[in-house]
Amino acid sequence: MRALVMADLDEGKWPFGAWAVDLIIACGDLYDQAILGAAEACCCRTVLAVRGNHDLPQPFPAPIRDLHGRVAEVLGLRFGGFNGSWKYKRKGHFLYDQDEAACALAALPPVDVLVTHNSPYGIHQRDADIHQGFLGLNQYVERVRPRLLIHGHQHLNRETLVGPTRVVGVFGWRVLEL
Repeated sequence: MRALVMADLDEGKWPFGAWAVDLIIACGDLYDQAILGAAEACCCRTVLAVRGNHDLPQPFPAPIRDLHGRVAEVLGLRFGGFNGSWKYKRKGHFLYDQDEAACALAALPPVDVLVTHNSPYGIHQRDADIHQGFLGLNQYVERVRPRLLIHGHQHLNRETLVGPTRVVGVFGWRVLEL
């Protein structure tokens, strides 16, 4: 399965072209119009997404499916999601302290692919402030051992293997084989 993965783009529209993909995955801090534009350019009707810490608290427009705290099956793989980032300021949307994130992730059923905005703690983490990862993601990966965890937020493109789990950080966009 091929997926176009997007995260942390400033563009309001999708200017990057088209690829033959089965799925579009949006990891937050994206304009809905950019996600929809990518889906249209790629002729892809299957779009899974989570919100980031800079996104507005509004429902995604169809056909984008909100994965936060949910599980969706696509072509035989189970996808789950968790939005937002570390609570680095008092006010804002999709901000969680470590305990809130850990509690919510403990309730998420096992999945093959976990889509998040933030990274696990200490993995692809840029700093211990705004870009601090979630310990709850480390606990989820240790407990469930998903095949893949895809995240944005850290503004880097990097891959790390954590046990059997491939952790992929995306900044901008990239096509992944799942």
